[in-house]
Amino acid sequence: MTQSFSLDESMIAAIGGAFYPSGYSMLMFPDAATATQVGDALAAAPEGGFEVLWLTPQSILSQITPTASDADNPLPSPGTDAANVRAFTKLAREGHYGLLVRTPDAEDAERMMRIVREHDYSIARRYRMLVIEDL
Repeated sequence: MTQSFSLDESMIAAIGGAFYPSGYSMLMFPDAATATQVGDALAAAPEGGFEVLWLTPQSILSQITPTASDADNPLPSPGTDAANVRAFTKLAREGHYGLLVRTPDAEDAERMMRIVREHDYSIARRYRMLVIEDL
């Protein structure tokens, strides 16, 4: 079962303050139905369900988008934190829905992607310590 997303301090980068939920993967889908279907499949996955947080376009725009506002101030962001937030923002403005999935290790990320790849998805990024991986 998925839960509604609520941004907390642990999901913010220490430098720049952009969205950076280390240990999670951010997935986006072109519509609510696909996001719901994937979220339900992930929550009920064999070998143990995933922790899944549901993001509407509005929650992305109101909670995640603002985190990039100062990420390049006073100097450009050293990583891709702000660029990823801008990519999520663009998709949210186009009506895409998101799922934030707990993926603490590579095995969990691959197990998650076996389910995700069965559906149309817009973007899949895994946040690790100091690395954002394009899935």
